[in-house]
Amino acid sequence: MKITNIALGFFTAAAIFTAGCTANQTVSEESLGLRKTNLYTEDTTVGDKTVYNQKAAGESKLIERAFENAPPMISHSVEGMLPITINNNMCTSCHTPGIAEAMNATPIPKSHFTDFRPDTSLAKDGSIVKNGKMVENTSDFKTTSKSLDALSGTRFNCTLCHAPQSMETVAPANNFQGDFRSEGLNSRSNLIDNINEGVK
Repeated sequence: MKITNIALGFFTAAAIFTAGCTANQTVSEESLGLRKTNLYTEDTTVGDKTVYNQKAAGESKLIERAFENAPPMISHSVEGMLPITINNNMCTSCHTPGIAEAMNATPIPKSHFTDFRPDTSLAKDGSIVKNGKMVENTSDFKTTSKSLDALSGTRFNCTLCHAPQSMETVAPANNFQGDFRSEGLNSRSNLIDNINEGVK
């Protein structure tokens, strides 16, 4: 039985090797990716021009989120709105809650008006102290949250997460379908409700 299995293994390996030798087919590097020009020079390679939606804020159509709590894409032109600084943020003039509804804009979610950073320090013996408690393992530490009256200093730069959608059709089709756990999450955030999900 053992000799039969060994012989069968050798026969299979020989068959695969022989098939590989007879199917001597070459594949060019250019055919493996999206780019079909010379991979070793940029002389003749010109990228496709990126075209963004030119509709003004309030005139554009909302782009559904790609997945639950994904930062939504900016569906309108950002001409004249950038750069964003902590003292000059044009996004807040339409997207601040209370104003957003009247402007037909998506309101900034509660998570952006929340400080998730715990007060952290080191004790004299080198132990980590978070919110007044000694902790040994910081990876399982539940997120703290303190509501703020203003936009969190960690969330003022909107374009770190939100970007205008390119209107190009040259890119490969995206067949990804987001799976949302409840209705309406393709157009709003529930991150503030489940920020500690999966943390012990």
